[in-house]
Amino acid sequence: MNKTIIVSNRLPVSLQLKSGKFEFKASAGGLATGLGSIYKQGENLWIGWPGNAVEDEEQQKEVTEELRKLKMAPVFLTKDDIELYYEGFSNETIWPAFHYFTQYINYEDAYWEAYLEVNRKFCQAILDIAEPEDTIWVHDYQLLLLPMMLREALPDATIAFFQHIPFPSYEIIRMLPWRKQLLEGMVGADLIGFHTYDDMRHFLSAVGRILGLSNESGYIQADHRLVNVDSFPMGIDYDKFANAATSRKTLNKKKKFKDQLGGQKLLITIDRLDYSKGIPQRIRAFDRLLDQREDFHGKVSMIMVVVPSRAKVQSYVKLKKEIDTLVGRINSKYSTLNWVPIHYFYRSFPFEELSAFYSMSDIALVTPLRDGMNLVCKEFVASKTDQDGVLILSEMAGASKELVDAILVNPNDISAVEQAIVDALTMGEDEKKSRMATMQTSLKKYDIFQWVEVFMDRLSHVKQRQQEFQSKALDKTIIQEIVSKFKLAKRPIVFLDYDGTLVGFKSRPEDAYPDRELLEIVDGLTKECEVVLISGRDKETLGKWFENQPVEMIAEHGVWLKKGDQSEWELYADVDDGWKDDIRQVMDYYVLRTPGAFIEEKHHSLVWHYRKVESGLGDLRMRELFSHLKYMASGHNLQVLEGNMVLEIKRPDINKGRAATAFMRGGDYDFILALGDDWTDEDTFKAMPKDSFTIRVGYDYTQANYNIKNPTEVRKLLKQLIGSR
Repeated sequence: MNKTIIVSNRLPVSLQLKSGKFEFKASAGGLATGLGSIYKQGENLWIGWPGNAVEDEEQQKEVTEELRKLKMAPVFLTKDDIELYYEGFSNETIWPAFHYFTQYINYEDAYWEAYLEVNRKFCQAILDIAEPEDTIWVHDYQLLLLPMMLREALPDATIAFFQHIPFPSYEIIRMLPWRKQLLEGMVGADLIGFHTYDDMRHFLSAVGRILGLSNESGYIQADHRLVNVDSFPMGIDYDKFANAATSRKTLNKKKKFKDQLGGQKLLITIDRLDYSKGIPQRIRAFDRLLDQREDFHGKVSMIMVVVPSRAKVQSYVKLKKEIDTLVGRINSKYSTLNWVPIHYFYRSFPFEELSAFYSMSDIALVTPLRDGMNLVCKEFVASKTDQDGVLILSEMAGASKELVDAILVNPNDISAVEQAIVDALTMGEDEKKSRMATMQTSLKKYDIFQWVEVFMDRLSHVKQRQQEFQSKALDKTIIQEIVSKFKLAKRPIVFLDYDGTLVGFKSRPEDAYPDRELLEIVDGLTKECEVVLISGRDKETLGKWFENQPVEMIAEHGVWLKKGDQSEWELYADVDDGWKDDIRQVMDYYVLRTPGAFIEEKHHSLVWHYRKVESGLGDLRMRELFSHLKYMASGHNLQVLEGNMVLEIKRPDINKGRAATAFMRGGDYDFILALGDDWTDEDTFKAMPKDSFTIRVGYDYTQANYNIKNPTEVRKLLKQLIGSR
């Protein structure tokens, strides 16, 4: 039976060695809670690092046995792995880059080598357990290379990836020397998830510009697979926080804390120590409030919890020192015998105490400079069962896309954050309850369990879409059928498109000339059957490239015909091209606005090329030009065709299908094969008799019977036909 394997850098337990024995403490994180509904079922399990370096083989066996009882499997990392892969590349290279702190990026080759090696370790640990058709869900930035490693080893597996931190814009990720490898690693997955549409958009842009993979409605065609990229904002275990807020333990702690603090208004801030959290900026905003508004002295306090993190990293040491200094300065400046402005705790708290903090606080100040989601704000909202509280939330947190009823602020605007605190402190009861009720309704509906369910449903949908394409994929059985029927045919004919079918695309069209292998294939094929090159290329280029080949040629989508035994081209479709001057003026205008674009003029069409244009800009200009030409085309009875990085305009009565039909008229062909790669070839496929073999190169939607991967596979197929008769 197929199983589901969850993979993350850390297992949802922490490993501790006490009195010579290993103990496991369960994680209280939201992800562990949500995924518990998956990995605890059937044969499913969770793979990850147990959180400590265990290098003794006997101890590793002991840990493995204990974890097996918990439905988990360990990946053991050495101290060097932890230092170079985790603390190094993951947290000193990827983390600052993906959070837009480029000044902290460390470009160490040793870090990269360790990252690559540890991803391989994870891959091997999975392969030791996984079956070919299992579902594997990989989590987060420490394992970006893993999906493709798994894909290469288990091509039929269902592989998903979710990124829990932001994904940066192209301008940031292009700074990383290993950007291509990281993106290639991610597209090994069938479904790639992010918290927000912005992250999804940035990823698609990077994949388009760095890997050259275009997308349509969130689908990438990577190699011969469809990959879906989508946003899935992660929720929390809402009931856990709502119930805790009204529990006896929490209420007792809340009363105790409130008795100590008196009747002050309380602001709560809870963060892990990190430069992305905006802690110093938040303290300065509070300082500004106290400086500007003396009437709040003695009446407002901030409870500030900072959870220790990466204590040995220099940038974190510096940040801790800055926070300590700012807090000390404010408390020494404003404190009185019975009032302290900031209650600062550099430690973590048990769940019940955190619940009490959330419940008793009037305002939550959640102002990260950049955050993938941020669950603290959601936990605060869920804990306000009396709906008496206000959330101030950074626009830079992923949660701001959902919690629009919070007071949204730019965390870099200190005066705006100060004003938000004032607004929160003076907000009317009805408005507080209205805002909080709306946010609570949203969070209840889309909790962590719903997040898991929606993600897994989407993964099933993607696999179904892939199956629809795979059902038309040219496999060994179909190839054998084609070869067998070709072998028995008395009069076979083969129609071959050129660019994208027999040769790959080049930046300059003139560089896509036929190599020796292709010329030999075409020559060998002409000895077995009638071969027709049917291309959008101009007749001069085709004629020169296949000058000595006994092959039929149809050029410019059906305008010109040249029989193998003729030296002259025959005009197949005599049409007026008086429209060209008007259209060329428009195309010229778009060439001037689009560096890298150029126009190719054929006898009866004009082609606007944008393969050399910067990705993104080319698509944008093409869409503009397409709309412009569509409007003009109606007045001239013309057709605008979108090809592979080209836009062509011509008469609608000139197409490959019409030319192919005319060519076959009167011929008693008992085997017909047609291959092409873009929308112009769809006319050929539609024109073919029902018993023909029609094959589209690539995995786009098609009228053809089958799909084939690329020009290399096309050549392999044609070679199998040669000599079979």
